[in-house]
Amino acid sequence: MQYRQLGRSGLKVPVMSFGTGTFGGKGDMFSKWGTTDVAEARNLIDLCLDHGVNFFDTADVYSRGASEEILGEALKGRRNDVLISTKATFTMGDGPNDKGSSRYHLLRAVEASLKRLGTDHIDVYFMHGFDALTPVEEVLSTLDALVTSGKVRYIGASNFSGWHLMKSLAASERLGLSRYVAYQGYYSLIGREYEWELMPLMLDQGVGTMVWSPLGWGRLTGKIRRDQPASEGRIAQGGDTGGPPVDNEHLYSVVDVLGEIAREVDKTIPQVALNWLLQRPGVANIVIGARNADQLKANLGAVGWDLTVDQVARLDAVSRRQPIYPYWHQMGFDRNPKPTRW
Repeated sequence: MQYRQLGRSGLKVPVMSFGTGTFGGKGDMFSKWGTTDVAEARNLIDLCLDHGVNFFDTADVYSRGASEEILGEALKGRRNDVLISTKATFTMGDGPNDKGSSRYHLLRAVEASLKRLGTDHIDVYFMHGFDALTPVEEVLSTLDALVTSGKVRYIGASNFSGWHLMKSLAASERLGLSRYVAYQGYYSLIGREYEWELMPLMLDQGVGTMVWSPLGWGRLTGKIRRDQPASEGRIAQGGDTGGPPVDNEHLYSVVDVLGEIAREVDKTIPQVALNWLLQRPGVANIVIGARNADQLKANLGAVGWDLTVDQVARLDAVSRRQPIYPYWHQMGFDRNPKPTRW
């Protein structure tokens, strides 16, 4: 397993972490993602650790806390050997303060997560979304207090717009508060909008990217091809609800090239798609999920080798989409060079 520094922090993380959205299976949405119980979770965690994946990602909202509970139970006796990230902000109750990133909600949310996980600290604590009603100073001072208390080691943001993140980073600098060291966001060969503003921001500000849904909400598994609609898995079951729409012809073109390259390197289509992401500037970690050991082993096969420069270029070309304004305009200015890995 390869390890990379998480942003400008001193924390080293494996290039792959295991996402536990499939743990629990409670509720209409998460039941379609997976129904992993404690016994199967232990098996998957054993497999991860055998391959050097010691970073596990969850959220309080996943199966309404059941994902955290199962992860915590499955990690009993080996907490010191792993890193755990979890998230808060989204709705966890019926009350007006049971959502958001207010001091009131975050302090309650972190205590609830610690209890469910069976631990005294969270290694990386993410704001799952931007709360426009709570001042960023209130959010960051609360998170800074949690870091100072030792209940949280590092903080991160997820699903923020570029200006959301920059406003927060500026407030941290101005007030001397803990800053976001990681950003968790959607990025894939069929979802490259992240590159337009967020990627340059991460590189400029030294924030490490953790990629979620790296296989485009299941569309890059190789099961969906030209004249071959989805017949099994999460998409066929409606589990891609909330995912961005993708033009079918664009998807098929990307998968065609993925298939060609997969044959050239004797890898699977998902492994090629994941390896492409690992070579993108600023990507520190990819969050992979799996319903079973076979899926997990297959995803782990994306590490330990690299696509050639020509193969990366072919994937870049077939997956590229015209950016919206002002990004298409900025691309023509020769003083805006393409970002390089920092």
